[in-house]
Amino acid sequence: MKKLLILGAGTAGTIMVNKLAPVLDKREWQITLVDQDEIHYYQPGFLFIPFGIYTRQDVIKPKRDFFPPGVEVIISPIELIEPDRNRVKLQNGKVLNYDILIIATGSHIHPEETEGLLDGGWRQNIFDFYTVDGACALAQHLKYWEGGKLVMNVVEMPIKCPVAPLEFVFLADWWFTEQGIRDKVEIEYVTPLPGAFTKPIASKYLGNFLEKKNIRLVAEFNTGRVDSTRNKLISWDGREVDYDLLVIVPTIMGADVIGRSGMGDDLNFIPTDPHTLQSKQWENIFVIGDATDVPTSKAGSVAHFESEILFENILRYIDGRPLLPDFDGHANCFIESGFGKGLLIDFNYTVEPLPGKFPLPGIGPYSLLEETRMNHWGKMMFRWMYWNLLLKGAELPIEAQMNMAGKRR
Repeated sequence: MKKLLILGAGTAGTIMVNKLAPVLDKREWQITLVDQDEIHYYQPGFLFIPFGIYTRQDVIKPKRDFFPPGVEVIISPIELIEPDRNRVKLQNGKVLNYDILIIATGSHIHPEETEGLLDGGWRQNIFDFYTVDGACALAQHLKYWEGGKLVMNVVEMPIKCPVAPLEFVFLADWWFTEQGIRDKVEIEYVTPLPGAFTKPIASKYLGNFLEKKNIRLVAEFNTGRVDSTRNKLISWDGREVDYDLLVIVPTIMGADVIGRSGMGDDLNFIPTDPHTLQSKQWENIFVIGDATDVPTSKAGSVAHFESEILFENILRYIDGRPLLPDFDGHANCFIESGFGKGLLIDFNYTVEPLPGKFPLPGIGPYSLLEETRMNHWGKMMFRWMYWNLLLKGAELPIEAQMNMAGKRR
C-alpha cells in the first residue's frame, strides 16, 4: 500500500486531508496525518481577544473534530524529516515512510531572536498577540491600563497576516475611544517597511488611514534590540522609540524541524515552486501554507487558494501527469478598522490591491480598499465559514486564481 504523509494539522494540513481523503482509493493509499497538538486555533481571532471581542474559548476547538474518517492520526512532535530516505522520525520513536509528503508545519514566533525582548518586560509591558497566551495576557493588561504611549512594532518580514498589526492599531484607536481615554493614549506604528503596507497603492491608502486616526507611522525601522529597563525600542542604525506599552510581532520562522532537517532557508521556510507548490529539491514533497517560501502573504486565505491548486497537482503527480503551474499568489484579507467598519484587499504575485467591488463586479457586496460596514461583517462572518466550510475542504465561491473583474486600476 502506498503512503501519503501530511505533516501539520493546522489550516493548510486540515484542508488538504479533507480534500484528499474522499478521492484517494483506500485500497491503494494510506493517509497519515501528524501534529504535535490536539487543539486547533482560529488564529485570525487572536486579534480580537485583547479588546474583549473574543475569548480564548471562541478561537479553539479539538482538531479531531475536523479530520475525515479513515485517516491515521498521530499526535507527536516531529524529530526529523529525511527526504533522501523518504521517511520521517517522530519524537515518540516511530518512523514513518512515505511515497508522497505534504509539509504544512506552519510558522511560529521567535521572540528570543531579538536581543532583550525576553529580558524583564515580556508579558509585563511587552506583549504579542500572535499566540493565544499572548493575546489573553494583553487583554488582561489593557483592562486596567490607564494610558501612555502604545507602540506597535513589526520586527522583520515576513510575518503571518501582514495586515494584522495595522488592524491592531485601528482597533486600539476604537477601543481607547470607547473607554474614554483616547486623548490619554499616543499610538505609534513602527515597521521595517517603507510604508504602511508592502504594496504601493494599499500602502498609501492605509498610511492616510493611520494619519486620519492620529496614529504616527515610523517606517524603515529595523529593530535590533529592546531595552526593557529604559522602555526603548532600538534599531540597528541606532534610532530609538520610547514606549510605555509595546505590542510586538517578533521574528516569525518556519518549524524547527525544517531547520533540523536541513530543508529550509535561514528562517526555516522551504524553497517551493511558487506556482506548482512542489518542493524545489524533492519531487515527491509538496509544501503549503506558512511553511513555504513563496512570495505571498502567510495567511489563511492563501492556504485555501493554494489547496485548490495543490489538490489537483497531487492527483496529477499520482497519475504521472505534468503539474499545473496555476497558483498565482492569490491572497485576500479583510482589514478590521474599528467602529464597526472594515476594508478588504485582494491581490496576487503581480497585481497589487486595487479599488473596486468583490466578488461580483459592480455589485460586491464587499468593497475593495474602501471602509464599509459590510466589510466588517464579512470579517466577523469568516469565523463561522472557517470552522464549518474552509477547514472541511468545502468549495467556496471564490476562485483560486485572482480575478480582475470588478477592480479599477
